[in-house]
Amino acid sequence: MQFAQICDRVETDASAAGPINLSAFPGIWVNSNPDTNGIARMVMSESDGNLSLRIYAIGPDGLIDWGTADISVFTSKPSSRVGAGFICHYDFGFAQTRLQGMIAKGLLVLAQFHSFKDDSKRVDYFVREYFALAHGRY
Repeated sequence: MQFAQICDRVETDASAAGPINLSAFPGIWVNSNPDTNGIARMVMSESDGNLSLRIYAIGPDGLIDWGTADISVFTSKPSSRVGAGFICHYDFGFAQTRLQGMIAKGLLVLAQFHSFKDDSKRVDYFVREYFALAHGRY
C-alpha cells in the first residue's frame, strides 16, 4: 500500500524539498483561560531547524516548570512545507503527558493526554485548551 487515504496520494516536487517552515511556532504562548488549573504558559524555541517546548503549569505555590521537550512537527498535508502541528512527550516518573498542538486561526490548540503510572488509582484524562501568542504589548 502506498497511501492510506486519498490526500496522501500526491506528487511532490524534489526541487521544492527543504526544511519545514517553523515560523508560526516560536514564542511565548499564554493560556486563554485565566482560571486554568493546568498549563499556564508554553515557550517554544527554534534552534538549528528544530523546535523545543518548555511548559509552565499551575502549582500550589506558583508555576511548575516541566522542563524542555523536543517537538516533532507536522504539516497540514504531504505536499506542504509549512508547520501546522506538533507532538511531544513528558515523563514525570509517576505520570506521563503526551501533547498534540496545532495552529488554528492564530491560536494554538493544545490537546493533553495525561496517564498515571503509579498505584494512585487516578484515572487517565484528556484536556484541550487554547493559547495565544504573547506579543509583549501590555
